[in-house]
Amino acid sequence: MTGKLRYYFLLGFIGFLISFAASAGNNLFMTSFIRGLISFAVWFLLAFAGGWMLSFLKEMPSGNSLEGEDEFASEEGKGGNLDLTTPDESEELNDLLKPEPASAEDAPFAPLNPPKLVKTPDDKDPEELAKIVRHLTEQ
Repeated sequence: MTGKLRYYFLLGFIGFLISFAASAGNNLFMTSFIRGLISFAVWFLLAFAGGWMLSFLKEMPSGNSLEGEDEFASEEGKGGNLDLTTPDESEELNDLLKPEPASAEDAPFAPLNPPKLVKTPDDKDPEELAKIVRHLTEQ
């Protein structure tokens, strides 16, 4: 444990130096020193947490296997082959591409005659036009 603590203190001291050097040019000595101490504490704690996580992961037994893994291990051959061929559907595609003959008796041609949506000024009487002009000039 003491060997690990040395590394944690070393990383904390490196954090202190970086923070102190970065803030020493723009701040007072005491402000830079306090910021360096805070940086030391943060770097020390991060190094400690990282070391703890690494030791925790090392101590995990690698022989642990889940119950379902044993079942999958016995069925090793299943799912190993993948068939990427598609069935031949060229006849169905040809049938879709052929146009079906439409009989002329079913639907005779009729031109489109949409209703008029806009009235021309010829269709309106003069009194209605006067109302419209008065309404537009008031606004």
